[in-house]
Amino acid sequence: MDLLVVVVASIIVFALGASIGSFINVIVYRLPAGLSILWPPSRCPHCLNQLKAYDNFPVLGWLWLKGRCRYCKTKISVRYPLVEAVTGLMFLLIFLIFKFSPLTIGYWAFCSWLLALSLIDIDTMTLPNSLTKSGLTLGIVFHILLGWLNVGNWTGVANNLLTAIGGAVLGLWLLDAIAIMGLILLGKEAMGGGDVKLAAMMGAWLGWRYLPLAIFIAAVVCILVEKQKWGQKKPIPFGPFLALGAAITIFSGEAILSTYLQFFRGA
Repeated sequence: MDLLVVVVASIIVFALGASIGSFINVIVYRLPAGLSILWPPSRCPHCLNQLKAYDNFPVLGWLWLKGRCRYCKTKISVRYPLVEAVTGLMFLLIFLIFKFSPLTIGYWAFCSWLLALSLIDIDTMTLPNSLTKSGLTLGIVFHILLGWLNVGNWTGVANNLLTAIGGAVLGLWLLDAIAIMGLILLGKEAMGGGDVKLAAMMGAWLGWRYLPLAIFIAAVVCILVEKQKWGQKKPIPFGPFLALGAAITIFSGEAILSTYLQFFRGA
């Protein structure tokens, strides 16, 4: 790929990702509150003045306003531009790895869902059904389209559909089993129903082969974080760990599984 094309495409992709990140901020704020994510247009939550289009420009708008509302001068959380920047970088990384391919568009959508769910879980300790169910449906549709584009016949569609559905069912079973074990061993709920639905959504995208790896990574990272918080009774959301496990699996799952299999074959 020509260097100039890569540079121009990267700028466009980052801008697109940052714009999606701006919409993710809207979803994270409004969805748990039961508000419409489409209306009214973005406004200051304090003085309720509608933001100008240029004030709403991803990342740069916040910098231009120096982190304060144009009208009431109330501080605007730095999380807004951070989410926009992270989403832009996430889109760019996916593009650089998967290039111009259906995987790029699919993983842009998947990671956007994961990011929105993670932020809502951090804020409210909940994972909205509307996001997990729509994400699961989108994952199944993605695999159907991928099967048709890659193979060009109904056999490819059927195989991919079984992969997606099998992954979703496996996600339900695995997280349900972990929840039951946690209840038996700890005498309390180890995770909520939203985590189970998120695992099913992940399974629809990753398939039955890669989902266990994503859950294993999530569990390991969660345990490491929990060790740093021993003595603190405040629960931590598991959704962001599941999302992190899914993201790592997207980028490195094949390499991790190949290394694992080679190690045991050579042992």
